[in-house]
Amino acid sequence: MDPLSLFLLLVMGTLAGAINAAVGSGSLLTLPVLLALGIPPGTAVRTNTLGILFSTIGSVAGYRREIAAEARALRPLVITTAVMASAGSILLLLSPPSALSVLVPVLIVVALAMVVFQKPLTAAVQRGAVRRRERRGGTDGAAASDPTSYPASLPAAGRSPYRSPALIGAMGAASVYGGYFTAAQGILYLGVLGSLTGKPMGQVNHVKNLASLVVNLAAAIVYLLAHVIRGVEIVWIAAAAIAAGALLGGYFGAHLAKRLPENALRGVIVVVALVALVRQLT
Repeated sequence: MDPLSLFLLLVMGTLAGAINAAVGSGSLLTLPVLLALGIPPGTAVRTNTLGILFSTIGSVAGYRREIAAEARALRPLVITTAVMASAGSILLLLSPPSALSVLVPVLIVVALAMVVFQKPLTAAVQRGAVRRRERRGGTDGAAASDPTSYPASLPAAGRSPYRSPALIGAMGAASVYGGYFTAAQGILYLGVLGSLTGKPMGQVNHVKNLASLVVNLAAAIVYLLAHVIRGVEIVWIAAAAIAAGALLGGYFGAHLAKRLPENALRGVIVVVALVALVRQLT
């Protein structure tokens, strides 16, 4: 791989790390570049997962106090996301190259749609959750009118919403996608966490970052084992370039990403992903 390509991956990895810490979907900067460089879809996903893992390490380090405060409550969620992400990554390994050539562009389009329509999708999910609580008759008027209020179905004693079976099940399902594809998984997690806990997005961002780290780590372990046992291809130099940038971006770039307008961040993601998508389809 030539120096210019490696520099591009380093830059995109840095931006992806910062964006992952702030809103998620940073893989839509790095994965399409790998595809545009001519790397086969399955190899590109594996390479990207190993590289972008370091952005989630940096992001979790930035939220270590918030995560430590809820460590016990988050254990079932962490275990579920790890198991389901492993299943998703094994599914990727079993997918034939011909299927991946079709599936990966489709998944990029799906991920782009989640990026573009994140706010209305999340608002619709939260409105649905409020209506369901109203039908159960367990929500007072003020809470029912506020989609960011704490779910009234939770015990007054304060049982953690992160131990809810519905939340754990939904996060597990999202983690299969995360283990298989990784791109835009953070947006899925924010939608699930925000709607099923009733908390504002800013208050669940640390859990989103932790789940992303667990999923990426589980998938990376599966890919490493497959590489050692079966010789599954990974472009190590490309993964290293993404990793170096992602680690820096995840730890130091989060504040910059949060200061930039969300529309600007989404615009960068959409443009880069669309250019690479056109390259992949032509």
